[in-house]
Amino acid sequence: MRASLRFLVGIALGGGAVVAYLAVVGADDVLARVTAVAPLTIALVVTLVVAEGVADGLGVWASIRPLGDGLSGGRSVQFALAGDFFDTVSPAGPVSSEPILAQFVGVTTETTYSEALGVRAVAKYLKSGTQLLVSTALAAVLVLGGPVPDTATSVVVVVVAAAAVLVVAGVALVRSHEQVSRGLVAVLAPVLSRLPRLSRDRDEVERAVDRFVSRALLFRSAPRLVALIAIGGLLEQLFSAAALYVALAGTGTPVGLLPLLALVPFPQAATILPVPGSFGAYDGAMSGGLVLAASVPAAAALAAVLVVRTITFPFALVAGGIAVAFLRGWRPG
Repeated sequence: MRASLRFLVGIALGGGAVVAYLAVVGADDVLARVTAVAPLTIALVVTLVVAEGVADGLGVWASIRPLGDGLSGGRSVQFALAGDFFDTVSPAGPVSSEPILAQFVGVTTETTYSEALGVRAVAKYLKSGTQLLVSTALAAVLVLGGPVPDTATSVVVVVVAAAAVLVVAGVALVRSHEQVSRGLVAVLAPVLSRLPRLSRDRDEVERAVDRFVSRALLFRSAPRLVALIAIGGLLEQLFSAAALYVALAGTGTPVGLLPLLALVPFPQAATILPVPGSFGAYDGAMSGGLVLAASVPAAAALAAVLVVRTITFPFALVAGGIAVAFLRGWRPG
């Protein structure tokens, strides 16, 4: 399927999901809550969305620091915004931004694609892992600290299970990196040898995989960079939760900040779907999580999520598009 057609199909599916959800929870109620949001609330949400995009630059800076001369603070923010742009417009869905950005990172730092992909893959794992572990801790505190909705228990179980899987997978990958390298070569070599313009023999694939793995393992001896990547991820989580907090208050349903901090990473599972920006999938998952974990009325939850997403989409497209336009490395290789 052509990329443009996949993009349009994805948008149609996501839009259909939103329309169906609106029909279930009550479109009139959702619209009334959205239109009642004060301009000051919108301004605060815009500020927090921008702050979230800038905060991602900290993790980008720390992850690319081992490559060449690294990046300046401004360039790191540029790459962070570019990643948001590719997450939004890629027909393959949000999980495809890192392989795309690795091309530009390699050119900018005068290193290789495999090295750039290695450091960015580790950064993505560290950021997501930190956010999920913090969510797990917060969820446990909330459950043990007082009465919570019965439905919240199932959400906590899912978060704890996901965090456990992430930790076990990370430890297993580090301990068995040699076997992982051989497996990657075995899978990639036959495929790359048949590509007409990017054909690579087995030795070239082995060298590329070695560069990927060596850069990924470099973070074992760079605790400060690991800490900065984790801090950047937590700042993103905080700003994202704060934007949702403000939107919920603006739509007439205030909710505590801690439950939102615990919940924010949970709908990220929707990003595995090949829908641009997880349009529809993320919105339904987040609003459903608010209903289950915080007992927010369905209409109020969807209204708040739509307020935030109505701002994050244009910001990712406009600011991210400008950032992409100034990237170096548009010619493959």
